[in-house]
Parts: sequence; C-alpha cells; structure tokens
Amino acid sequence: MNAFINHFPFEFRTGIRNKTLLMLTYLSPLAVYVMLGALMTAVNPTFRETMIPAMIVFGILSGTLLSLPDSLVTARKAGIFRSYKINGVPAVSIVVIPALSVFLHLMVIAAIISISAPFLFHAPLPVDWPNFALVFVLMVAACAGLSVLIGVISSSSQMTVLWAQLIFLPSMILGGLMLPTSILPKALGKIALILPTTYAMNAFRGLAMNLPADFDPLWSVIILLAGAILGFGLAIYLFNWDSSDAGQRKRAPWALIALLPYVLGVFLLP
Repeated sequence: MNAFINHFPFEFRTGIRNKTLLMLTYLSPLAVYVMLGALMTAVNPTFRETMIPAMIVFGILSGTLLSLPDSLVTARKAGIFRSYKINGVPAVSIVVIPALSVFLHLMVIAAIISISAPFLFHAPLPVDWPNFALVFVLMVAACAGLSVLIGVISSSSQMTVLWAQLIFLPSMILGGLMLPTSILPKALGKIALILPTTYAMNAFRGLAMNLPADFDPLWSVIILLAGAILGFGLAIYLFNWDSSDAGQRKRAPWALIALLPYVLGVFLLP
C-alpha cells in the first residue's frame, strides 16, 4: 500500500510534465471538440443532442488508447520496471496507477466540455447526472483496460500505434460519435458492436440524455464493466518486467480474451 501511495503522486506529476500526454489528453480533444462542434452543429443540428457525451468519449479514446500503451512500452524498455521490481512496487500498481492518473485528467476534460458546450453550441446537458457519471467511469475503465493491455503485450512503440489505431479509427467512424449507429447498414452495425464506444454512446443516450437507445442500456453497462475487468485482469496476468522476456510472445494471444464481452454483444444484441 505504501508503494502504491508513493507511486501515484509520482506518476501524476510525471504525466503533467509529459508534453505528449498533455497534447493527447488536453490539446487534441479540446481542439477537435471546438472544430467538430462548429462544423457538425452547422451541418447536422441534431448532433447537439449527443455532442457532450460524444466529445467526452473522443477525449477518453485520445487520452487512453493514444497515450497509455506507449508510456508502458517506453518505461519497460528503459528498465524502469526492473527498478520498480527491486524496490517492491507490484505489477498491479504499474498497470493501474497510470490509468488512474489519466482518469483524473479526463475528469477535467469532461468538466470543460460539459460546462462550455451549452454556451458555445447550445448543446443540452445530461438529464441524469449520476448515470452520466457511471457511464463515464465505465467507459474510461474499459478503454484504459484495453490500453494498458496493449502496452503490456506490445514489443515496441510502433506496435502500440498499430493496435491502438485498430480500435481508435473504427470507433470514430462506426462507434456512434458522429452519427447514430442505428442508421448504419446492418453489417456495419454488427461490426460497431465490437467497439466500446458503441456501448458507451448507447448508455449515454438511454441512461443520461433521455434519448432513444438502440438496445437496452443495461447491456451496455454490463459489457463495459466486463470489458474493463478483463482488460485490467489480463494486463496484470500478462505483465512482464523486462522487454527481453522470451515467453511474452507465447502469452500475448491471451489478450484477445479482452474482446470477449464485445464479441458476445454482436450475437446477443439486435
């Protein structure tokens, strides 16, 4: 516990000084928020209905998938994890603490968007704030779980970019951020169910924004929670202290289990 308490403030301060993390967590999401807010509300006025959750979800994707994996790979290659091991820092802390640090940054982004969007773009505020907070936490946990898992199994920064983009880009196009998934062709709609963003936007619509949901939002909550648990659980199980670990490649395919809740959603949901 003492190692955890000492490690968390260090990780948070390091993140604040990290220019790349600040760009991906703050500058990029806020810049996209302003540009898309101006563009989409002019082209498609109904975008206002889900603008706040959609832009927050984009911030979550950027702050987790585009920043967390590379920081883990870089630290492992630099031998930082070996020094942590020598000093008694458990693997759980190394996996969880960066995610908690990013979570605090994402809370700030969510607050900025929620406060400014009604004034800048006349976007409606959530109707149910407790459910809004619940879905936000679950989405951060699900994306952070996938992100740390990518960082654990990737052998290089290039691989983290590849795996992260396989989730990030389809999420932007098919995940319900720009357009409702209900208008997608049936085949693309099924593919969208593999993405955490689809469940987050469905839950935001049905539970927080008082809008029609594509399917029961309770399923979204369950699947996001299951995805978060599997993501972090597998990241801890597959964690390696050294980049020279020969058995890592043999264990890496186990990471695909983290997608199981989303794949089951393809078959269980309409």
